[in-house]
Amino acid sequence: MKLSPLDTAIIGAYFVLVLGVGYWLKSRIRSSSDFLLTNRSFSHWVTGIAFMSANLGSLEVMGHIANGAKYGMRTNHFYWIGAIPAMVFLGLFMVRHYYANGVRSVPEYLRLRFDYRAHLLNSVSFAVVTILMSGINMFAFAVVFKTMLGWSFTSSVLLAAGVVLVYTLWGGLASSIYNEVLQFFLIVAGFLPLSFIGLHEVGGWKGLAARLPAQYLHTWKDMGGPGDPLGVSWWVMVIGIGLTAAPAYWCTDFLLVQRALAARSLESAQKTPLVAAFPKMLSPAIVTLLGMIALAVAPGTVTKDYNLALPVLMGRYYHSGMLGLGLTALLASFMSGMAGNITAFNTVFTYDLYQTYFAKNRPDATYLRVGRWATVWATLLSAASAYIVLNFDNLMDYMQLIFIVFVSPFFIVFFLGMFWKRPSATAGFYGMLAGISGCFLETLLYRLHVLHFSSPMASNIWTAVWGLVGGSVVMVALTFVTDSPEESGLQGLVYSDVARKMQLKSWSRTPEFYAALVLALLVYLNVKFF
Repeated sequence: MKLSPLDTAIIGAYFVLVLGVGYWLKSRIRSSSDFLLTNRSFSHWVTGIAFMSANLGSLEVMGHIANGAKYGMRTNHFYWIGAIPAMVFLGLFMVRHYYANGVRSVPEYLRLRFDYRAHLLNSVSFAVVTILMSGINMFAFAVVFKTMLGWSFTSSVLLAAGVVLVYTLWGGLASSIYNEVLQFFLIVAGFLPLSFIGLHEVGGWKGLAARLPAQYLHTWKDMGGPGDPLGVSWWVMVIGIGLTAAPAYWCTDFLLVQRALAARSLESAQKTPLVAAFPKMLSPAIVTLLGMIALAVAPGTVTKDYNLALPVLMGRYYHSGMLGLGLTALLASFMSGMAGNITAFNTVFTYDLYQTYFAKNRPDATYLRVGRWATVWATLLSAASAYIVLNFDNLMDYMQLIFIVFVSPFFIVFFLGMFWKRPSATAGFYGMLAGISGCFLETLLYRLHVLHFSSPMASNIWTAVWGLVGGSVVMVALTFVTDSPEESGLQGLVYSDVARKMQLKSWSRTPEFYAALVLALLVYLNVKFF
């Protein structure tokens, strides 16, 4: 493809805008808190959109469009059962403990509830995940630009890394949040028209259904049956994704929770994931649908490499003007994903690793300087990790594997520690180790062909189940053979009647009302597309 002058102008305007936002915020960064935390200054509408956009990076756009081509409507599980209940749980319960205790990161909560062992393990694990995830965003950026414009892989990675590094160094977390809000609207404007154009060519929904196997057209029906593209039963999906991987991601991944912690009040923090839940539920109208359209119109190309589903559609339907808008939307999603992971990394590295274990009680200027250097090194390491993804034919298979192994085993420890006073620090730490070990064991057995599944994604879902069982059994067992912590040290860290807050006078403005609307829409969508 060749960019027209109009396409080039649209892309150039985006670069100018994001760099301009970073430069505008530069003069406002006076402390490490300004750079790493924004000093809790945003409304829930801003943090809610940023929360959604931090998730709606290139992993979502390219990865789940690839999943839509590979698994059809089964992809909806990652948006509905695999997201919404956990987002509601985060908003109603877990955010309260994070925000009210004034923690600066999710690992810091583990240090307060358990001890330094749990804190260090979670901090290091999360730091590794953010680097690998940021690398996936850079990889996706490079794939699109190499496929569509002929740019070299390395040149594309360096361009993305350079722009993100500059505006993140200038504006910190605030710069990332502002650009995530911009990205959300660009994604809708850039890709929703592609869904309408593609549907029109294939003859609407009925025409699309006629071109695809019946198993691709349902979210729940006949799961695990003959010909199921995903290859797991409904109960495995509910336990592996709905009860294990999803809560771990949405409730304990600091990349997302950091947006809620940037809200100006506890009420706004609780509403942040609930506001984000509405566009999250409607995202399959773009991503799942586009993947199915790509499979219908170009099966020969897409089945060889599902990552090409989106580039194929853009090359087929978008021309001057719209091509520039679509590429700009991709740029926004790639760089937003990178920036989100990098700003989460620099906070955890600065506060949870450097300040906690290496340099306590230093002047704030020291932590600001370390945060900036952590941003530089995170960007460089992310660029290097982008080359790992070359060994996978589906971004989401790789992303889910990373997340499930390094993040999902921690949720059961958070959950039991937050809602049960009895678990000790030893029980929490070894529960984490057992969960991670269970995940690694299942992955190893699958890679050695001892375990067999119909798809890599099916193996990933089972990996989450193994991690949940391993972590739960060990943590509960050790809870009853170790001394329980002193209750005085758990004040505000464990859910109780004391932790309940006063309700707003207007019930329609409470987080509970937002949650009720979210759950009602969730039920409707699952019944409608059963």
